[in-house]
Amino acid sequence: MLIAYLLIGAALFVLGLIGFVTRRNLIIVFLCTELMFQGILINAVAFTRYPLEGPPTLDGHAFALFLLAVAASEAALGLALVTLLYRYRGTLDASALTLLKEE
Repeated sequence: MLIAYLLIGAALFVLGLIGFVTRRNLIIVFLCTELMFQGILINAVAFTRYPLEGPPTLDGHAFALFLLAVAASEAALGLALVTLLYRYRGTLDASALTLLKEE
């Protein structure tokens, strides 16, 4: 049963990574990072539910709750930044946003 959870978590992480690398829309990039976080969460909870040795603990569940809070705050701040960038530049294309590049 552990293998099934690990495969699902790895598939979510790989799908998020592929989307993060290939897409240029900033909202899609943030959604792909959230998908990668969810893959990590599934693996953390699966390892504590089915430990390799010893009784099951709640360490992975606590780590998952902490990571959910971090992911939620990252999404809120990222969406606010994307909204501001869209107001100033009029596009969400990551290659068109060269704010830090000298002219």
